[in-house]
Amino acid sequence: MTQRTVTVRINTKRQRFPQGITLVQLARESFPAADVLIVNGFPENPQYVVKDGDRITLIQKGRVPAPAELETLLTARHSPGVYERVRKAVIGIAGLGGLGSAVAISLARTGIGRLIIADFDVVEPSNLNRQQYLMKHLGMAKTEAMKELLAEINPSVNVTAFQRKLSPRNIRGAFRAADIIVECFDEAPAKSWLLGAVLESLPQTYLILASGVAGFGDSNAVRTWRMGERTFIVGDLSRAAGPGQGLMAPRVGIAANHQANLVISLLISPDKAREETVDILDKSPWPSR
Repeated sequence: MTQRTVTVRINTKRQRFPQGITLVQLARESFPAADVLIVNGFPENPQYVVKDGDRITLIQKGRVPAPAELETLLTARHSPGVYERVRKAVIGIAGLGGLGSAVAISLARTGIGRLIIADFDVVEPSNLNRQQYLMKHLGMAKTEAMKELLAEINPSVNVTAFQRKLSPRNIRGAFRAADIIVECFDEAPAKSWLLGAVLESLPQTYLILASGVAGFGDSNAVRTWRMGERTFIVGDLSRAAGPGQGLMAPRVGIAANHQANLVISLLISPDKAREETVDILDKSPWPSR
């Protein structure tokens, strides 16, 4: 008589087991060192009876999976076809402050193939109120601190660091390989010259700017606006940092993830991304205040 079986995916591989096998029995057979047992995204009782089609993740605390295994696990929740496209992408990030550090981490978690990160500054205590660095990074160059963080989050991302102050003269040299550049500067004049430099020297590259991300409250005022075929801007276009209205982690994070989300949209479906953003000249959808 043929023994009945169940087919499950364990980490990256499909395997068959006898029907009625428990989670702990499966773990002993497949990965005896595992001490965390996950079924379909949630911790499960070791005596759970495995069902056909279950997705099982076996983890040994403190062990970093092999690169191929880690990539598969990190991208397991992506929609079909998303990972294949983002893995080929090269994204430039101009500035690694509150916006740039959050954009870099979101894109690394999504599986972007290569990030070009550019900043000339070092991590200082005042940065920690909104930027993604840790106490141990104080005094480090932001590019080096970010490379360290990204390696701990997703070591398969190729990170190229440009450790110098950006200017109109070196934008092309820094970002000529980028499909999309994300502007994450603090100062308005830098945003302006970057826009001009990209339009002049990298006209086929998408550019995502930011303006108006200071303060707190009114989260829905942060929008994604379309300025042209390849240029977009995120923010409320009015709230600049100043006395009584500083840069704070929650609102900066909202804007940063608008930028990161637009990066993914442009990589997957640029025409749809343009349709879903509001023309900068059309203020009719502007949120009420």
